Amino acid sequence: MKNTPDLNFFATLARQPSLAAASLELGVTPPAVSRRLAQLEQRLGVRLLNRTTRRLSLTPEGERYLEEGGRLLREIEGLERSLAAGAEVPHGVLRINATFGFGRRHLSPAISEFRGLYPSVEIVLQLTDRTLDLAAHAMDIGIHFGEPPDRRILARKIAPNRRFLCAAPAYLQGRAEPTTPRDLHQHECIVIRESSTAFNNWQLSDGQRQETVKVYGGLSTNFGEIAVDWALAGHGILLRSEWDVAPYLRSGQLRRLLAGWEGSPSDIYAIYPQRHHLSSKVRLFLDFLAAKFADQRALEAANTQVW
Repeated sequence: MKNTPDLNFFATLARQPSLAAASLELGVTPPAVSRRLAQLEQRLGVRLLNRTTRRLSLTPEGERYLEEGGRLLREIEGLERSLAAGAEVPHGVLRINATFGFGRRHLSPAISEFRGLYPSVEIVLQLTDRTLDLAAHAMDIGIHFGEPPDRRILARKIAPNRRFLCAAPAYLQGRAEPTTPRDLHQHECIVIRESSTAFNNWQLSDGQRQETVKVYGGLSTNFGEIAVDWALAGHGILLRSEWDVAPYLRSGQLRRLLAGWEGSPSDIYAIYPQRHHLSSKVRLFLDFLAAKFADQRALEAANTQVW
């Protein structure tokens, strides 16, 4: 009985005709019930029950405590039921951050499909030119390219992603194609300003060697899709993610250069703060994204062209 909240104790007591009957219901002795009631009345500073050896009756203060306390108990029970249900059925607001290009091209359709499956989840998609600090901007999930540097952030790999050097046939016409990374010095390069690091330093690797090449060109932007448009128009060589240029490589509108050399690793991760580790809406959306991009992971495992 000592662990029973006062409201529950008093509600049980008020349903019984006597202290003796209440003691049987609570599984304690009548003196223990009497002491607990006295302590409660002393704490509240009012008398809650009129009692005799044969019967109990509520005082006006006791009636109010029982009525309003019962309402509070019902609200608490409802809250606990809602929380238990929420552990399985996602609801509430889910805030997601992604970059402009990937967010528009791949994440937006995925969110549309997820919303159809879970209409009780309200989704806010915020697109930026780089991944936001999730805690500072109250985000639940962020789409991040490359392994997250912060160990306090949980991450789940969603899809593989390589970064290729490519150019349009119109640009390459009449020019000698680069055969080594250093040959990029002789070419117009389209630069994407995506981070605070030196944006015109391209880090390339062939799996065994790594080279950092400082490139030059007359066009740069912080929006990757614009850079792709410029490459398609024949303005220069571009280092761009596979998820964006794969369709143009397949169609021949762009040609891959320096085959075997790739940009720094840029696999796609969904990141989320540790406080959301057990959130049903976050967990289900991560599972949904993983299933959505399962084909890309399967192609990677088979060493086949992805995207």
